[in-house]
Amino acid sequence: MAIGPGFRQQQRQTQKLAMTQRLQQSIQMLQFNVEELRDFLTQKALENPLIDVDTNWNSNHASLSAAKNVSAHADFIERVSTTNQHSLFEYLLDQIHLTMRDTKLRKIVLHLIEYVDVNGYLKVNEQQVMTEMRATPIELLDAITLLQQLDPPGVGARNLQETLMLQTESDDTAPNLAYIILEENFDNLVNRQWERLAKQYQVTLADISSVYDYVRTLSPTPGAAIGQETTGYIFPDLVVTNQQGQLALKTASMAQPVVKFQSHYYQQMSRHTDQELTEYLKEKKSEYDWIASSLQQREATIFRVGSVIIERQAAFFLQTTTELSPLLLRDVAQQLQVHESTISRSINGKYIQTDFGMFELKRFFTKAVSKRPTDGKMVSADNVQHRIIDLINSENKEKPLSDQKIVQILKSEKVELSRRTVAKYRENLNIPSSSKRKQYLKTE
Repeated sequence: MAIGPGFRQQQRQTQKLAMTQRLQQSIQMLQFNVEELRDFLTQKALENPLIDVDTNWNSNHASLSAAKNVSAHADFIERVSTTNQHSLFEYLLDQIHLTMRDTKLRKIVLHLIEYVDVNGYLKVNEQQVMTEMRATPIELLDAITLLQQLDPPGVGARNLQETLMLQTESDDTAPNLAYIILEENFDNLVNRQWERLAKQYQVTLADISSVYDYVRTLSPTPGAAIGQETTGYIFPDLVVTNQQGQLALKTASMAQPVVKFQSHYYQQMSRHTDQELTEYLKEKKSEYDWIASSLQQREATIFRVGSVIIERQAAFFLQTTTELSPLLLRDVAQQLQVHESTISRSINGKYIQTDFGMFELKRFFTKAVSKRPTDGKMVSADNVQHRIIDLINSENKEKPLSDQKIVQILKSEKVELSRRTVAKYRENLNIPSSSKRKQYLKTE
């Protein structure tokens, strides 16, 4: 074949990883949570007569759904919602017990959730709450802020505008202008005054249209989804126990589906000499072997990742602190000599049962934001945010701490942060600026 000028034939040897269907499904199996894994294996059992799946918990499921008290099963299953109106209250109550320390603010939040309706709105006379709880206006505002940080996003809002703003604020994928338009021009957005909005914010009509389309995807009744679920359960993959100061980790085998080989059926069909049947059995036997091997690898990988988390966050699991140490996906990946994507798949949707509650594994990953010059110890964003909350909760309400003052206090504690970073954390915690927190107290 003639080759034109400027062109030449060249042989090149390259290596490529062929992403086979089985490799893709192995990756999926690691990414699945327990319930998704059960559904996947159940489907495989329908397609392969040599596979039998024992989901372990099916025999208990009906009784668990009907039972009011599931404490006997707390080692491997946790209820997250029920079918009655009280379920949203219980869902919020569980989060408060798990995430908030026993302070006056927590007592106010516990009082407030009694006034959250089935749709997730806070319907309460704020003056009445301040009287009943002997709370100041700023304490009530702080408590409402804490309530609005709970799941589902948008809960604890006083009106439609506020619930949409809360949902937008918690969504990293929200359009950049969505929150500010909801805050400043809610009525104009609802009434489709797009040209006015585009001119005000100096953007295109398409930008405003995309904000409108996004807002339409938000829920006007964020609490209703909890109450409408039948009965939701969280199934842990791991269980950690504190045995006299020593942490012991094990796989939550009671919740894990088990794949069994139909040996009797295989032996019976193997007696036939039909070539087509022989090839069919060979293929299905190979699929069983692959699934059984992938399940073992999935369990081992999650256990190894869990072991590193237990090692790095031991103080949290021993309940000597509520704060987490800095930990990145990269840190665990390097220690286990695997790719970061493997760690990500191993923690998303995977839960660990402790003596004091159930936690998603990805909760234990937090970035370091500063290094103490004295001991070189890294300080996590989680630690800093807890400290900011403590400082603001204990501040003089007549002279609230400015962001710069918080920077100075943290610096005296050997934590170096910029004022902008402190402001960002404060805003992420839904804490108003010092000028908005200021309170004029009556003098006797």
